[in-house]
Amino acid sequence: MSTNETPIFNFSGLVLSSNAFGSSSLQRRYRFQLFSVTSMAFSAPKEAPSNNPGLQATPDEATKGFFMQQTMFRIKNPKVSLDFYSRVLGMSITPLGPYDNPAALTGGEEGKQPGRRLLKRLDFPEMKFSLYFLGYEDTASAPSDPVDRTVWTFSKKATIELTHNWGTESDPEFNGYHNGNTDPRGFGHIGVTVDDTYKACERFERLGVEFVKKPDDGIMKGIAFIKDPDGYWIEIFDLKTIGKVTAAAS
Repeated sequence: MSTNETPIFNFSGLVLSSNAFGSSSLQRRYRFQLFSVTSMAFSAPKEAPSNNPGLQATPDEATKGFFMQQTMFRIKNPKVSLDFYSRVLGMSITPLGPYDNPAALTGGEEGKQPGRRLLKRLDFPEMKFSLYFLGYEDTASAPSDPVDRTVWTFSKKATIELTHNWGTESDPEFNGYHNGNTDPRGFGHIGVTVDDTYKACERFERLGVEFVKKPDDGIMKGIAFIKDPDGYWIEIFDLKTIGKVTAAAS
């Protein structure tokens, strides 16, 4: 480059000459395009630690192998809640076995159509409570040994743990649990991905599910919120629309 040439941009040893672009309009256009490209190249994404104070750039080696395993809800009546999570939301699919009652399960002839079975149930008589684990796992692959099945359950990601304190289902003075969405607000919701939000919500309506937000309510179209029997919120969305709905925020 001669001394009478004015560099447009200089980074990492790359120098471009204004003379290389000819007219001033071309210079401005290429200057803008080059700036845009280099800005994107050197601007960290929104999710990067530099844009999120407190987020650690390098994971602690001690946390290797950690994963999100469960979310716990306290429930009033296990019969009602188990029906909702298995029948309405379709959790814990397994072929019907010899210990299942086809009449009590969603499915058909025993052993031929899918039914519902818990990932695991744990009972604690001394403390008078039970834990029910559900998720989107095929329980046909679960071990038959009770202890091994517990370990298997705790190896699965994103499960629901329903905690029932015995007696709440028949206690007239029990008024239910706080769902986190009224003051003082805290816990918000869980989310379930479906194939088609609108079709799923049409089915929920037919089943009498309570809505917080239907897909076409409010500004964010295509996303819904329903309530489980204890009033906990569940966000419903599909992969066809979630990107469009959140595009401006991305």
